[in-house]
Amino acid sequence: MSDIAGPAAAALASLCPDDLIFLQALPKAELHAHLNGSIPIKTILELAQQYSPSTAAQTTEVADTLEKLRSGVVFNEIDDFFSLMPAIYALTSTPEAVTTVTRAVLQSFLNPTGDGAESPQCTYFELRTTPRATTHMTRERYLTIVLDEIEMYPAIQAALIVSVDRRMSDLDLEECVTLAIEMKNRGRRVVGVDVCGDPRRGDMQSFTRHLSRAKGAGLGLTVHIAESTENTTEDSLALLSCRPDRLGHATFLSDELKAVFFEDISQPGTECGSQVVWMGYGHSKPLHDSRMDISKSQSADESFWAYAKKFYEKLSSKDIEENNAHENRRYKPCIEICLSSNLLGKTAASLDAHHIHYYLKNDHPIVICTDDTLPFRTSCLGEYSLLLAQPPLGLGLSRGDVATVARMGLDAAFLRPCD
Repeated sequence: MSDIAGPAAAALASLCPDDLIFLQALPKAELHAHLNGSIPIKTILELAQQYSPSTAAQTTEVADTLEKLRSGVVFNEIDDFFSLMPAIYALTSTPEAVTTVTRAVLQSFLNPTGDGAESPQCTYFELRTTPRATTHMTRERYLTIVLDEIEMYPAIQAALIVSVDRRMSDLDLEECVTLAIEMKNRGRRVVGVDVCGDPRRGDMQSFTRHLSRAKGAGLGLTVHIAESTENTTEDSLALLSCRPDRLGHATFLSDELKAVFFEDISQPGTECGSQVVWMGYGHSKPLHDSRMDISKSQSADESFWAYAKKFYEKLSSKDIEENNAHENRRYKPCIEICLSSNLLGKTAASLDAHHIHYYLKNDHPIVICTDDTLPFRTSCLGEYSLLLAQPPLGLGLSRGDVATVARMGLDAAFLRPCD
């Protein structure tokens, strides 16, 4: 618990011992954790001691980043997060380093925490990482190393999601998706594909063919979506057209897009930006006609619907039609919620204003995740504390409600550990 700081630490400190025991014993799935963003601080400092930079600039960059991580990163803009990555990548560019960090991250989530609790952070862990080619290894070698460590744990405990970066060229994207499919077909524990990276970069329309191919091969699909106010409607439409099984963050996903894609019956006061208090799950029935008809909506701005219809006409390729037979039906993709990440990254002004309220109120599946424990100084226990702690430190949910949220996370796992 000593590595936890910020909102998670405050929420955790406010809980009584019985609440703490309840959260520690609660079966939980961690489904949105990035390998290089989840390295324990002790491990990254040890790697730095062994690092031999090739230039003075690299020495300075690594030293500056380590100091930020030690003292606590202050996030004022999105670049404050992405600027940390070059130094971390430099420290994890060899096969030996990848082995070290993968093992350390897995142990931090799946082994007993060593702080007096016998339970690990989570019951089931889907670790995600982008295959990196360096002067020391190919992308295939990188994935093999990560999988070798993951497969030291039982299949009901750990699996891998292969991430593709929004900045990738079409050739690199094809290589990564092909590797994910081939490794799955070889019996390696690859369960899904993720789209990640700087949300301001990339043309997501060019990704749809590759993402549909991954889904067609039986891989789960999760995408970082609407993370920034700079993400366009076209960007989100392209990603949603592939019908991802889960959505990462979805912080600024518009009410219009929810109306098009989600099988939610919106409750009063749950529009974007509304502050609502969850009074327990409802039992809403599916819409009478769940066929999407973007030309007949009466509730949204006409220009949006005209744009969406034009977009779909442009997007209707043979590959997408074959791999997404149900693309015109509303559904309920699980939302990967990362509370500390959103609060510290300033994409959510407060817990009161957080988009989690929409999903709780509308009985929409969510999973509570850590995102990047290294810069955001959190843990699974810390994130669940934000659910249980009383306002203003937490959402003030009941133990029963928190248990229901945890069960939704297990149900959303690509390996379904609770089956």
